[in-house]
Amino acid sequence: MALVTTTEMFKKAYEGGYAIGAFNVNNMEIVQAITEAAGELKSPVILQVSAGARKYANATYLRKLVEAAVIENPDIPIALHLDHGADFDICKSCVDGGFTSVMIDASKYPFQENIEITKKVVEYAHAHGVVVEAELGKLAGIEDDVKVSAEDSSYTQPEEVEEFVDKTGVDSLAIAIGTSHGAFKFKPGTKPQLRFDILHEIEKKIPGFPIVLHGASSVPQEYVKIINEHGGALKDAIGVPEDQLREAARSAVCKINIDSDLRLGLTAGIRQVMSEHPDYFDPRQYLTVARQNVKDVVAHKIQDVLGSAGKA
Repeated sequence: MALVTTTEMFKKAYEGGYAIGAFNVNNMEIVQAITEAAGELKSPVILQVSAGARKYANATYLRKLVEAAVIENPDIPIALHLDHGADFDICKSCVDGGFTSVMIDASKYPFQENIEITKKVVEYAHAHGVVVEAELGKLAGIEDDVKVSAEDSSYTQPEEVEEFVDKTGVDSLAIAIGTSHGAFKFKPGTKPQLRFDILHEIEKKIPGFPIVLHGASSVPQEYVKIINEHGGALKDAIGVPEDQLREAARSAVCKINIDSDLRLGLTAGIRQVMSEHPDYFDPRQYLTVARQNVKDVVAHKIQDVLGSAGKA
C-alpha cells in the first residue's frame, strides 16, 4: 500500500466514532515503534513531521524512513503529514516532496489573513492531490518553532468556523478547546477540563467535518517518574486526562496529535538504561529499550484512547 491521504481515514473515523493518532516522528526508532504498533493492531496511522524534525533529521531522510515503514506494513493506511507549516513555501516544499497531507498554521494572523494564506495553500495542495489542515484559535505552549504564551492563546470561536471552512476549502480544522503544546499543560492542583461546549457548537456549525486536536498528550506519569529519578525536572508535568480524549474521539474529532508522550517514553528509556548501565556506549543497547517504550505508548493510545484498533 502506498502512502495515502487522510480523506478516507477521517470519513471512516467520523462515522465510526473513533480518532486517528497523529504521531510526531524524529528518527528511525520512533518511526519503527509507531508503525510496528499500528501494524500489529491493524490501525490506520498518521506520521507527522514538525519544523524541528525537518531541521534535525531532514525531511528527505524522514520521508524515506516513512516509505520503508509503508513497505514493512503494507496492510495499514499510513499518511505522511506536515505539522504546523509556517507559510506557503514550506507547505509547497512538502507537497512537492511527497507528503500526502500538510498543515498550514496561519492562526497567529487576523481572521481574514488566515483565510487568504490558507486558501492559497489549499489551491496548490489540492491541485497535486494533497489534503490540507488549518488552525483556527491559538493553543498555548511550546512545540519546536510554535511558541504561544497563555496570555496570547485563544479559544476557537464557533461563529467563525463555517465561514473559514467555506472560504478556504480546507479538509480538516484544528481547534483550540483547552489543550496546549508540551508536557506542562495544566498547573498542579487544578482540574483539567477541555471545553466540550465549544466543540459541540463547532460540530453544529460544520456537521460531518473532521476536527483535529493538537497538544493532546496525556503525559504518562510512570515515565515522568523515571526521568525525575534520574536527574530530570518534570515533577509538575500534567497532561490531558485520557477520559476526555476518549470523549473527544467519539465526537467530530478525527485526528488527535501526540508528541510529548513519545518523547517522554523515549527519554525515560534512555535515562534508565544509562543510569543502570553507565558502561554502555552502544546506542543500540539503550535505544532498543527507548523504542519499546514508544511502541508501548502508541499501542496504548490506539487500543485504549483513540479506538482505532482493527480499523485499518
